[in-house]
Formats: sequence, C-alpha cells, structure tokens
Amino acid sequence: MNRPTSPAHLFIAFTRLALQGFGGVLAVAQRELVERLGWLSTEEFVETLAIAQVLPGPNVVNLSMMVGDRFFGLRGAVAALAGMLAVPGLLVLGLAAGFQQLGAHPVALDALRGMGAVAAGLIVATGIKMLPALTTSPLGRPLAFTLAALAFVLIALLRWPLVTVLALLGGAGMALAWWRLPR
Repeated sequence: MNRPTSPAHLFIAFTRLALQGFGGVLAVAQRELVERLGWLSTEEFVETLAIAQVLPGPNVVNLSMMVGDRFFGLRGAVAALAGMLAVPGLLVLGLAAGFQQLGAHPVALDALRGMGAVAAGLIVATGIKMLPALTTSPLGRPLAFTLAALAFVLIALLRWPLVTVLALLGGAGMALAWWRLPR
C-alpha cells in the first residue's frame, strides 16, 4: 500500500481531489484515494467513510482529516483539510460573486439542474464501486442491502429526519455487526 510522502503531498492531493469534484467529491475521493493513489484499500475507505458520515460536518471534509491524521497526525489532518478547503473556497467565493449577476438567467438555472443530476449519478456510481467491500463486512450483503433499503424508505418516502434514521438504523447496524463478529 502506498502512502503520502509529506503533509504537502496530502495538501496537493486533496486540493486536486476537491477541484475535480464540485457537487460530487465522494466519487472522486474513492477513485483518488483507493484506485489512483492507493493510500487506502476499498475496505479501509468504506470504514473511514462510515465514521466520517456520523461525525458533524461534511463527509468528505471529515474523511480528509481522518486520512491526514492517519499518515501525519495533526499536521496531516490540517494539511488535508486545507487542501480540501483553501483553493475551492476561493473559487466558490468567485463563483458566488459571478452568480449574483447571472443567477436569474435561464441557462444558468438549467446548468445547475443538470449538475444536480450528475452529482446524484456520481453518488450512485460510488456506491456501486464500494459493493465489493460488503463481502468482508460482518453484516454481509443481504443485511446491508436491507438496511440501505430501509434507510431509503424512511428518508425518501416517509420523510423521517436524517438524525432519527441514523440513530435507529446506524445503531441497529452496529449492534448487528458486533453480534455477528466471531469471538
């Protein structure tokens, strides 16, 4: 397994990652960290992402800090976080200033709608790429798919609050995984 050579390497990698993934950084993060750089295995990515999702804040920002910390401690976490936020933050500020002028234009609104569809597709594609990691999960595929389907029904169809679904199904998933672990 590869590893970053320095906190500066982390900064550059996460800046590159962030600049590729407006609206869909998770898909890019999986491709960059697992496939291109080889810093994490698919299983490690899934486990780290699972933790990042239950922490407050954006998932990929949490993921970046966890990866940075893994390799260089606090210095690595700060470098990865700065990479995720510095240049993209400046770009967003510039785009926001420009959007003020173009925001009411129909072409700009249609472009934003199209970007939303692309982001949804990237999330689905990332989920499909991470399916092989379920073979080593103590839950196994059938139970993991059942929890995922329940989460979809509760959030998308029944409109339950995310916090409630996370507490209910996340807690149940952790309990089931712990119960199924060999002792």
